[in-house]
Amino acid sequence: MKLKLDLSNLSELLPPHLNDRQRADLQTRFLKNLSIEMHRYYGGKMQTLPKVGIWSSSWFNIWYTPGVSRVSTTIRDDHETSFDLSNRGNLVAIVSDSSRVLGDGDCTSSGGLGVMEGKALLMKYLGGVDAVSLCIDNRDPTGAPCPEKLIQFVRMIEPSFGAVNLEDISQPNCYRVLDELQQTCRIPVWHDDAQGTACVTLAGLLNALKVTGKELCAVKVVLLGSGAANSTVAKLLLKSGMPGCNITIFNSGGGLHRDRSDISSNPKFYRQWELCQLTNPDKITAIEDALPKADVLIALSKPGPDTIKPCWIASMRPSAIVFACANPVPEIYPYAAKEAGAAVVATGRSDFPNQINNSLGFPGILKGTLMARAARITDEMAICAAHTIAAFAARRGLHPDYIVPNMEDYDVFPEIAASVCVQAQKDGVAKKILTYDQAYQLAKNGIISAQNSLNALEENGLIQAPHEDLLKQVLEETLKEK
Repeated sequence: MKLKLDLSNLSELLPPHLNDRQRADLQTRFLKNLSIEMHRYYGGKMQTLPKVGIWSSSWFNIWYTPGVSRVSTTIRDDHETSFDLSNRGNLVAIVSDSSRVLGDGDCTSSGGLGVMEGKALLMKYLGGVDAVSLCIDNRDPTGAPCPEKLIQFVRMIEPSFGAVNLEDISQPNCYRVLDELQQTCRIPVWHDDAQGTACVTLAGLLNALKVTGKELCAVKVVLLGSGAANSTVAKLLLKSGMPGCNITIFNSGGGLHRDRSDISSNPKFYRQWELCQLTNPDKITAIEDALPKADVLIALSKPGPDTIKPCWIASMRPSAIVFACANPVPEIYPYAAKEAGAAVVATGRSDFPNQINNSLGFPGILKGTLMARAARITDEMAICAAHTIAAFAARRGLHPDYIVPNMEDYDVFPEIAASVCVQAQKDGVAKKILTYDQAYQLAKNGIISAQNSLNALEENGLIQAPHEDLLKQVLEETLKEK
């Protein structure tokens, strides 16, 4: 049997004698091996193509000199026209110093290119948004990332883009860079690892609570990890009405609470110190003591299937909800979490049910932001997107293995875009006024155009599919690995 191009029969080709853990590990290794081969095969994921026609050589006089002189002087006299007379109005800069790429840590300045190109691909295909991957070298003489250089870089490129997506920046630099740029840039600056992940996590939690018959304001939540993602998850939960006394956050030093002097004495960790004041009033220090009182465990921490112990989940309240969202390997595999008693399990991966990943949010959120020509992305816009995502899945019919749309539910993205566009107007940060229907249709048309363009390249042989025998070869080599 050959491995299908859509990989739908992968499980059928795995050795039948493997247990669940071995199958999950093998699947992870295969996806990594196939990824490196496919990136080598195509030379990356993105290319640049024009959006205008060249009907004769005379059109170079229109698109370039002398005609384009009028464009330059018009923008000179009114900078806002740059959004209409160039691609700036639909263009995002994906900026990273690659200091914390997925769960792989510091990958050096160019190491994040694969992830940044992946985000650009998803923005285009799912949101109709153009994006450029910009991995920069902001290291000081000691090799440490310098946040000032990153801030200065984004300020310098601002005139060319409609929005900036920060990505894979280590903490605490990610907080400082985001806060500084949000205050000083005239275009929205979005930290997707934090804000995007938190948005989709909130969406998934809203529906997981519906599946288990629980209420947001009544459940107890444990957050494992206090990095950019979970810090922002806590922030959105608090803004959504969850009492701080119902939230307990853990990092490598134990539970966050108001007596954590190691956090209060370090100004770099001001975000965590704020959460120390707002959560865990009982000053619980060990996660083993918090989980027996918890309904929900949200982990955005150390990758690896042994980070969360099954006995932790077994100790939780009935109908427990477990989000194990570390990438590229969840803190516990779904089968193990369910065996331990979890009613609803989610991870950050699309090859398991319930993918809680920022990829479900940022294409639509950024499209809506660009359509509104918003000055920034507010928390209310992110929360609005979360409710839109949750409502879309609820209309499809919720069950334990479907709490958020999957990556093939393409219709959710124009809904997110339209909702965010309208919310930006309500929040007073929009420069363009569109109705929901106008925004929805504009986003829908852009997404259809992007997908049809890619389909046309495939159908005309300009993008050739890899041969299925190559996929099988990668699988066979993976099976031989020890």
